[in-house]
Amino acid sequence: MAAFVLSTIVALAGIAAVWAYSRRRKVGAPLSWGEAIVAATFGFALMFWCYGVVPHQWLTFAGADLGWRPDRVLVGPKLWFTGEEGVFQYFAPFTLNYENLAHIVVTAIYGLFLAIHVAAWVVWQNRAKSKAVVVPTSEYGRPLVKQA
Repeated sequence: MAAFVLSTIVALAGIAAVWAYSRRRKVGAPLSWGEAIVAATFGFALMFWCYGVVPHQWLTFAGADLGWRPDRVLVGPKLWFTGEEGVFQYFAPFTLNYENLAHIVVTAIYGLFLAIHVAAWVVWQNRAKSKAVVVPTSEYGRPLVKQA
């Protein structure tokens, strides 16, 4: 569990570093070849970490510590109308085991990091756009500043 939690913390710290740097870097600032190599290496390492290490640590944690193996069938609670079957066995036309559930969680991890990745692209591309100036208005919605 510690490896999964620590790998997730490292990934989120790297994402926060990219987010903070994108706020500080000026649009059109010159980029040296050294800065480009460092940025490319950091970007590759962060993607490797988010899409490789964190999912691997989750699968290791789920298989070893939680015991989510393919021989453990996900049954669910037994209700009055399901008889001897669990809820998942009663409603699902397929057998769902704990290993499948661990892989579904990995798919959600990939989706989360992909959404963060796309959001980081949007922030980086929109860093040059200025925010609209808010003109103070009266209680009736008219601007308080006189037109020149």
